[in-house]
Parts: sequence; structure tokens; C-alpha cells
Amino acid sequence: MADVLTTSYLTEGRAPMDLPHLIDGRWAEGEGEAFTDTNPARPAEVVASGRLASARQVEAAIMAAREAAAGWAATPHHERAAVLATAAGLIDRDAEAWGRELSREEGKTLPEAVAEVRGAARVLRYYAAEADRDSGEIYASPRPGENVLVVRRPVGVTGMITPFNFPIVIPAWKIAPALSYGNTVVWKPSTLVPLLALRLAQALTEAGLPAGVLNLVYGEAEAGSAIVGHPAVDAISFTGSTEVGRALIARCGALGKPVQTEMGGKNASVVLADADLGHAAEQVCAGAFRSSGQKCTATSRLIVEESVADELLREVARRAEALVVGDPLGEGVEMGPLITGAARDRVSAGVRRAVEEGATPLAGAEPYRGGELAAGWFVPPAVLDLPGTGVDFWRRELFGPVVGAVRASSPEEALRLADQSDHGLSAAIFTKDLGVALRAVEHMEVGVLHVNSESAGTFPWVPFGGHKLSGFGPKEQGRAARDFYTRTVTVYLAPPHTS
Repeated sequence: MADVLTTSYLTEGRAPMDLPHLIDGRWAEGEGEAFTDTNPARPAEVVASGRLASARQVEAAIMAAREAAAGWAATPHHERAAVLATAAGLIDRDAEAWGRELSREEGKTLPEAVAEVRGAARVLRYYAAEADRDSGEIYASPRPGENVLVVRRPVGVTGMITPFNFPIVIPAWKIAPALSYGNTVVWKPSTLVPLLALRLAQALTEAGLPAGVLNLVYGEAEAGSAIVGHPAVDAISFTGSTEVGRALIARCGALGKPVQTEMGGKNASVVLADADLGHAAEQVCAGAFRSSGQKCTATSRLIVEESVADELLREVARRAEALVVGDPLGEGVEMGPLITGAARDRVSAGVRRAVEEGATPLAGAEPYRGGELAAGWFVPPAVLDLPGTGVDFWRRELFGPVVGAVRASSPEEALRLADQSDHGLSAAIFTKDLGVALRAVEHMEVGVLHVNSESAGTFPWVPFGGHKLSGFGPKEQGRAARDFYTRTVTVYLAPPHTS
């Protein structure tokens, strides 16, 4: 398996990569069914292939993490941090090559893909720096000579289940804090994007991570279920669909196991009459169409104050029609394909249903009928003028490059409509009125609010996560991650008693 782990990827047209698992510090071929990692821009092109983990291998990965847990927790924080910092350097070193791999297996444009790889390095550096920050608190005691200490300890073995849409940065913002705070990891990435998972594991291993501290297994639902239900796994972090996340919350509740979920979103952008309409249109399109709309924070609902609705929608539709769609590795391409044929069909069906329910298509109503775009998993960026909020599109997350708009008679109605969702992940508001912006901050039921910028985007040093059906458990990223990856011990420290 040594040649599998070379850092420079094979060029297009050559043999695909093999995909080993990482179990107890060793790279091993899977014992389960064969699977392939294909290019969504050219679905016949295989990027990588391997075999899924067997039940025995999943068990071995979990037990390796359990065996390594005590030693890793006892390793000084600065030594753990040094591994993360070294791995960040390795990721940056190979960001261009790994970005090309990410584009080929997931479909992001090359600039977005390289930026994501570099973002993973930035996440690792942030959590490496945790070794230099406070690790507990001291409180006064009413008893003479006593101090009250709150210290933090790792939770133990953490199970991680990650999605396809950010194949290296979402795993990084789970794995980096877990490792920094002294936990071990069993990780099941999406089998749609296994190559970037391999790369992240490779960087951490090359950086000196001890055997068993990080274990990578490729598998489907059965493997995830085995990780979640195993008594040797102490906590679960999941990013994925709302349906799977809710089932996972219920199961972990029955098991008495801490769980952190980041689920779906039906995110709104609100454009008020006083906004800079050109800027708002640009940001709405960025939020709706970057990464082909395959972001949990993507803009899918647009609420526009009535007096400027026609003007704004014309500009949003114009920008959507002008987007260059194609092979994400191509020069000047602004939007790539969806991840699978099933995703393409689901999004196209969602647009058709909205039109059947009365929506007026302003851009992207018809699927591609011929050529390379029809052969790959591409859909056109779509803008829909909705007849109201009663249509299915207003409630259902399509997870694609489609935005549907409704009109509001006032800023107050616009904010009310923005909150008209079972989800509460992200939102954006465009206005020059500070009072309205502050009311949005005070009252909107979302975990992330952007004022005069797109609904998508997050920094690793601030909390990330949603409310309602968008998230459950402690937030991810920033120092908020400590609340999930550590447990507190309150220590009443009194001097020895002398008689």
C-alpha cells in the first residue's frame, strides 16, 4: 500500500487510486464489497476505488481507538498540538494537488476546492493553538484556604460520520478539536468522497499521530450504525440530513450517549428596500449557487420587500443565467455538477414541482438536454418567483442551486417569513437600517446570521451550528467545541488538615 499514499495524485486519464482503510496505524485493504469514487462531471471516469470495511474491521478500528485513548489523553497538550500543526503544513504543501482531487471527486470548482483544502489546514492550526490557551477555571470558595477548580478531561473515543459536500474541512473541524483535547477517533466519511478523507488521514499520520488515535473506515449505513451503537464509543458527531440526524439523536438518547448533529437548512436571505441591490444580488447568488448549492448554509429562500422585488429578481436571474457551468477543473468555470445522478434528478424534480404549483421560473427552469452538461450530473442555476409560502419548495431542502423568492410588504413581514421554517441554521439580511438589523439579531431563530453578506460561510474560531431541526447538541468550531469534546471535573481543593 505504500504507493497509494504518495502525495502527488495521478493525472487525469491514468489508473484510479486504491483506497485503503487506516486501522490501528496500519493501511489495510477493505474486506467488504467493492465501491468506486467517480467524477460527477464525467460519471464514467473512476477517480478512486476500494473495498468497504467489513464488520470485523469496524470492530478492530473501534477497539484500536479504545486501546489508544489513555495514552493519547496522557500526552501533553503541546505534543498533541505539534502533530496538528505539522499536519496543517503538509496539507498546505499539497493543497493545489489535493484541490484538483477534490474537484474531481466532489465537483467543486478548482478555486473553491483549493480554498477548502487550505481551510482544513487553518482549522488544524486553530486547534493546535488551543495548547496555548486556558484549559480550565479557578473560582473562589467561601471556605478559608480552599480553591474551586474546573478542569477539563477528554470524553474518550469519539465516532464521526461526515458528509460528501465538504470532504476535508468538515472532517477537519470535527477531528482537530477531538485530537487537540485528547480524544481518539473512529471516522466514517461519505463513500462518495473517500479520496480527500484518505488525504486528511494521511497528513495526520505522516505528522506523527500514534497508532490507533485516528481510525478511518469506509462503509455504508451498517458501519455507521455499528460505530454509534458500540459501547466502547463514548460520543458521536454527525453532519448530514435532518432525517438521519433525528434518528441518530433518538438512538443516542436511548443509549445515554452524547451526540452532536449538524443537519439541514432552508436558509433565507432578506433584501429590504433600502439595501444596495447590486451587492445584495451578488451575495444572494453567491449563497445560492457556489458549491452548486450543496451547502447546508446555502440560500434557498429569498424574501424581498415588495417595492424593490422586480428589480432585484431581474438582477438575480441575470446573474444566474450568466454563470459559467461546466467541468469544475475548467478555466473560468463558476459552477460544477451535483454529486450524483440521483441528486440531479431530485433537484430537477423539485423545480418542476414548484412550477406545477404556480412558481414562475426566471432562470434555469429546463434541465440540460445535450452535450457534456447533460452527460454529467449538472443542473442549471435556477431562480423561481414563488406564488406564496404554501408551495412545497418553501419547506423542503433540495440541496442544489435553486432559490425561490417571495415578496414582503414590510421589514417586519420579511423577518417573520424568514423564520417560517422548521430549520434554523443560517440567514442573511441586506439593509442599511441598523435598527432592523439589530431586531434580526435579537429575534431570528438561526444559529448564524449574516448582515449584508451571503448566508454561507464560517470561520473556525467562532461557533457554528443551528437551532430547531438544523442542529442538536453543543455547537461546532471555535471554543464551543470544548463543550462537546471535553467533560468538566469540578475540584474542591482544600489544604491538608492540621490538628
